[in-house]
Amino acid sequence: MSMASGGDHPSSSHHKHTNRLAQERSPYLLQHAHNPVDWYPWGQEAFEKAKREDKPIFLSVGYSTCHWCHVMERESFEDEEIGKILSDNFVCIKLDREERPDVDKVYMTFVQATSGGGGWPMSVWLTPDLRPFIGGTYFPPRDQGRRPGFKTVLMRITEQWQNNRAALESSGERIIDALKKGTTIAANPGESPPLAPDVANRCFQQLFPSPVNLMFLISYWSVNRCTSEGVEALQMAMHTLRMMALGGIHDHVAQGFHRYSTDSSWHVPHFEKMLYDQAQLAVAYITAFQVSGEQFYADVARDILLYVSRDLSDKSGGFYSAEDADSVPASGGREKQEGAFCVWTASEVRELLADVVEGAVGAATLADIFMHHYGVKEQGNVAPEQDPHGELQGKNVLIVRYSVELTAAHFGLTVEKVNELMTSARARMAEARKSRPRPHLDTKMLASWNGLMLSAFARVGAVLGDEALLERAVGAGNFLKEHLWDPDQQIILRSCYHGDQMEVSPPIRGFLDDYAFIVCGLLDLYEATFQTEWLQWAEELQIRQDMLFWDEQGGGYFCSDPSDGAVLLRLKEDQDGAEPSANSVSASNLLRLSQYTGRQDWLQKSLQLLAAFSDRLTRIPIALPEMVRALMAQHYTLQQVIKTPSGYIDRVVLMHTDGSPESFLCRRLPALSSMTQLDGAATAYVCQDFTCSLPVTEPQELRRLLLDRTPLSHPC
Repeated sequence: MSMASGGDHPSSSHHKHTNRLAQERSPYLLQHAHNPVDWYPWGQEAFEKAKREDKPIFLSVGYSTCHWCHVMERESFEDEEIGKILSDNFVCIKLDREERPDVDKVYMTFVQATSGGGGWPMSVWLTPDLRPFIGGTYFPPRDQGRRPGFKTVLMRITEQWQNNRAALESSGERIIDALKKGTTIAANPGESPPLAPDVANRCFQQLFPSPVNLMFLISYWSVNRCTSEGVEALQMAMHTLRMMALGGIHDHVAQGFHRYSTDSSWHVPHFEKMLYDQAQLAVAYITAFQVSGEQFYADVARDILLYVSRDLSDKSGGFYSAEDADSVPASGGREKQEGAFCVWTASEVRELLADVVEGAVGAATLADIFMHHYGVKEQGNVAPEQDPHGELQGKNVLIVRYSVELTAAHFGLTVEKVNELMTSARARMAEARKSRPRPHLDTKMLASWNGLMLSAFARVGAVLGDEALLERAVGAGNFLKEHLWDPDQQIILRSCYHGDQMEVSPPIRGFLDDYAFIVCGLLDLYEATFQTEWLQWAEELQIRQDMLFWDEQGGGYFCSDPSDGAVLLRLKEDQDGAEPSANSVSASNLLRLSQYTGRQDWLQKSLQLLAAFSDRLTRIPIALPEMVRALMAQHYTLQQVIKTPSGYIDRVVLMHTDGSPESFLCRRLPALSSMTQLDGAATAYVCQDFTCSLPVTEPQELRRLLLDRTPLSHPC
């Protein structure tokens, strides 16, 4: 299972063991710098040693906030006996999956194909030429019943390598050859994308909650507003977003969302906080606000960005990757526990919120009201089945159990008074939490995740008209250009790190998702600010993305750089999971850019990309809900609008022009030069399929025009 934790080591400089990972910048690799294992980072030094000594490679893959990665480190990689077995018989490589998603994808594909499952930590054994022959995930250190422990696995592989090597190599070769054939995604000659309504309807029937699915539901509603299915889609999205925000997956004290819930009521979360979750959820909540007009959803979106600004932001303008799930309990001890930073005992709440509330029924204290509202129980509110390791026994995960109206009625108070009290109580608890040992913070700044967060700040700032959020978005754009763009080589860099020396040496070249997510972020930033420099850079990056990753034969984009001979498989990501796939985002980017630049080749590329994924879209569209949204945008066509409309209108491209023939947009779309202001007022034109409306100066008229021109799958 991919879970999460902190793996920080004591700050003392006195260590019994130090290996070459101490020279790395990745927080994950640094966490293993003092294992009694002769670790190497992924690279030529390790590959050459394996060939020179004719040893198999043990590849261990994870990330710095991965709970089970640190369990395996503590149990196995810090074990002297296991460390010696590893170092004597294998060339041991430790890899941060967030730094090298291309390598991770190749070997995860192998593990999933051979074991039927996957996750992190990932353990794979390779030949000296990097071909996998055995793989798995977490291994306990010693045998447990019928399950062999890590030591036993290592000894068996060592024996097989010495006595049955040919069979191991042959098996690995066959599997890689099969994967090369089985993972091919390409369009047949002349193939067109599948029909959008059919795919969208099938996707709707297969859904479960995640940010990409919630955004699909809202898009589905936007073209099916007059059908029962459309209404149901919207209800599903809004209800899910509301219950998530009220649940324990939402940090009610210090904002932001934990990674996922372990139960169906969104109560007990896995406490890790990931940057990419915050980014996508902020966009989902601000979209829900646009659709519904309910301030609740806007407040949650702002709440998420408050957390990111405070706890995941670097002074350079970039965003950190994650906060851990585990931390040292405030009560003391060295052993980290999941959720220790976030959970509360009833006695802690009573001590912090002991003051009696004037006018409350029964002389209730602030603690009484808070505990009632947030489901705090004297014995703790976490059921044993929600706490398999017993780390949350007697603790409470805050979850909104009653509406403010019901809580107010229960204690004989006004709604306004209860809101005021809860705000004050949360602030006190947030202050108290500052004294607790903080979870590990992964200060790696990834290009792709920063692109997602750029979109979040730009879109939320634009909808709310919040200049501070827009300034933070511009700061993120400047960070990407200053620290993760190599103007000499014209490439995006994958990552940089917090500290005096931001740049990484040697730098890791960016992957497809880095380009795609940044391009999307830049387009959102342009639409939020109308600063042309961001649109220009988006165009430049799309050109580079096409040169580096486009598949001329089959259509769509490969995930990794084809020049890297150490990556055995050229894969195209075919799933919108915790993050949207870069091909899904690129399908929308190409369509949007074709509207901004007039480049029909980008429109055709978008169609070719969708055609390449036709089989996946037709059979299991739930795997690619973000790509289904792009397919719907192609089918129902984008509208070009100059001026942000109020409310939510899907599939709109926003442009701003002063009509100057020398401007960026007018040089690419000469027709814009003829669009002028009426009587000096802000003027909008709505264009679709190269046909434009008469000029509009009133916001309500613009909204009506957009709604009238929005194609519906089922007209009212």
